Amino acid sequence: MQRRFLVMAKPFVKWVGGKGQLISEITQRLPEYVKNGLPYIYVEPFSGSAALALHLLDSEHPPTAVILNDINTDLVNLYNVIKSYPHELLACLKVIQSEYDQLEDKEAKQPYYYAKRDEFNTRKASDIKHAGLFIFLNRAGFNGLYRVNSKNKFNVPIGSYKKPNFVFEDTILKASEVLSKVEVYNQSYEDTLAHLEQSNKDNLPALFYFDPPYKPLSESSSFTSYSKDSFNDEEQEKLKSFCDLIDKKGYQWLLSNSDTTNLDAENIFFDTLYSEYKIERVKASRSINSKGSKRGQINELLISNY
Repeated sequence: MQRRFLVMAKPFVKWVGGKGQLISEITQRLPEYVKNGLPYIYVEPFSGSAALALHLLDSEHPPTAVILNDINTDLVNLYNVIKSYPHELLACLKVIQSEYDQLEDKEAKQPYYYAKRDEFNTRKASDIKHAGLFIFLNRAGFNGLYRVNSKNKFNVPIGSYKKPNFVFEDTILKASEVLSKVEVYNQSYEDTLAHLEQSNKDNLPALFYFDPPYKPLSESSSFTSYSKDSFNDEEQEKLKSFCDLIDKKGYQWLLSNSDTTNLDAENIFFDTLYSEYKIERVKASRSINSKGSKRGQINELLISNY
């Protein structure tokens, strides 16, 4: 008997810049063929938490096909494990949960956390165990950050959560259900175009949603790196060229990024870069910052070619 889920598909990782809070703003701006339930292919070259992909997959009219991609190998492994081995992953997480809960306070939990972090960084565990370590570090680490150094070593310190939960069964099983027919790649975002054109035999409309590493608003806000390679201004400009290519091929795309005018009205980096496209500003909450006074509403950009 197939299990019936009462939960909606939603992200199973905490992710800086995750789009959960902007789903309503983004869905209002999707192309008409998406809103009208017509066949289309959805492509997300920077998957991250895949909040929008999961939302669309669990909607009344899901995409005909979905292509997800991320350069973060650890994250892609987690997606594939949840897709194919959710019960084995949950069994692994239950062991970690039991062991962690027996440790009374942060001082007692620290050796366990850093031992698991070291094990994660060897990348020698099985795919299922490595995925379990990913979720543990994501939920027990400081503010749910995923950050690595230039040697691809995860270096986030332990957080202050008293009783973090690592076993969220319904969320994982629901995600496994909706991801069952999704292709997940661990390549450059540019490779998603070739995957689309190889699979799109019926010439369906395709929507690309780009959620790249955001341009930092200031030097001090550039505190996360999701892979050992940085995504600097040159990379932002390269991505814009890829958007131009997508546009010329007749596909539609929507892109989100930081609004550099938040702190400096004269810093119109994206307004200039994407001047020939539609640029809208929407409100978002700054949810991860070590200083409470720096959390609050700021603008983010939604840019599209339609």
